[in-house]
Amino acid sequence: MNENVENLVLEHLRIIRADLSSMKDELSGARAELLIIRQHMAGLSGGQTLHDFEIAGLKVRPDRIEKRLELAE
Repeated sequence: MNENVENLVLEHLRIIRADLSSMKDELSGARAELLIIRQHMAGLSGGQTLHDFEIAGLKVRPDRIEKRLELAE
């Protein structure tokens, strides 16, 4: 009886180990996907910052032109 219990425990431990290994692989894949998403978001954010800077520069130009042509006060 004792041997059967020991074998049963070992069998369950092997199953648990296999499940943990599978979960570890899935977690590794999820981490890789998350890293890709973070890199993509950083690229989008950087691109948006550049566009914001360019738009700010374009907003200043009419004011400078108006001042130069003495159209603004």
